[in-house]
Amino acid sequence: MNVNGRKYRTIWLAEDGWGVEIIDQTRFPHAFETIRLETLEEAAHAIRIMQVRGAPLIGATAAYGMCLALRADATDLGLMNACSTLLDTRPTAVNLRWALDVVRKTLLPVPPEQRVARAYSLAERICDEDVAINMSIGTHGAKLISDIAASKRPGDPVNILTHCNAGWLATVDWGTATAPIYMSHDAGTPVHVWVDETRPRNQGAFLTAWELGQHGVPHTVVADNAGGHLMQHGEVDMVIVGTDRTTAEGDVCNKIGTYLKALAAKDCGVPFYVALPSPTIDFTLSNGLREIPIEERIGEEVSHITGLTASGKIETIEIVAPGSEVANPAFDVTPARLVTGLITERGVLTADRQSIAAAFPERVAG
Repeated sequence: MNVNGRKYRTIWLAEDGWGVEIIDQTRFPHAFETIRLETLEEAAHAIRIMQVRGAPLIGATAAYGMCLALRADATDLGLMNACSTLLDTRPTAVNLRWALDVVRKTLLPVPPEQRVARAYSLAERICDEDVAINMSIGTHGAKLISDIAASKRPGDPVNILTHCNAGWLATVDWGTATAPIYMSHDAGTPVHVWVDETRPRNQGAFLTAWELGQHGVPHTVVADNAGGHLMQHGEVDMVIVGTDRTTAEGDVCNKIGTYLKALAAKDCGVPFYVALPSPTIDFTLSNGLREIPIEERIGEEVSHITGLTASGKIETIEIVAPGSEVANPAFDVTPARLVTGLITERGVLTADRQSIAAAFPERVAG
């Protein structure tokens, strides 16, 4: 996607053909920086501290992390230890486990001396497939947007509310929730995006607003708690969010606060869609509330905030009363009953086991 008029993916091979380069997302929105990964430990660190984030991009980074690990140790033990190291970085996003399972199952039968080359080829394939999946999500989601646009007065924008960052920065390219928005905008359909700031970490204000601005999509940043008010007053035509893990029954786990948006949308009669690449479906789980592990992150993400000061310095300050306890659950679960539809690469599905299984029979069987 666009960065100052130049096309980027979020992860790519360096010119030497083995190092891995990423966009450092901890530096947004006031700086655009890329960094090079050369070891398993650096890849795991990048995932853990959220230099890369978003379920699809985490999976892609893990795949390249395996390449870097196997350069140092291509034995069975080295392969399994690398999988374990990367799997421990983030517990909620299922794409991480999915990508590592693909790499492990593919490479274990391969002789160690051939594993590095195969791993790089596999990581490249995982990245390209993510881009293709997101483009298909964009095509199916854009149809929903155009249908709403047809019901409005000519020239009036379709107002879309999103939460967190399910944009191209969360994937290899295009994004999940944003893919329909970018395609609609590029096709000339008027769109406007309400961008939740999405505390903690402010992925909406820092990341979604930044990338929408780079692409020229009209948008407005609002406080997290403004969404319900906007829906009550008819200023939201639809909600599109992403997901880090979705169960076989259609329960959706996403950034904390998503559940509240779904409740407000249900009460106000606003369609609530989830953009869902198939690797994010966890067919081993049925009940999201009971079975999805919810990551508890450090309290400083709530008690402190980083921004640009009047002097032009980027500084981190404390915003919570000293001595107060802080909790930081990173995700919540939206029950399937609140989801209008799942926008997948194979169409818009009802959020239930029958529809999901019928769309992805090979995943159920596998």
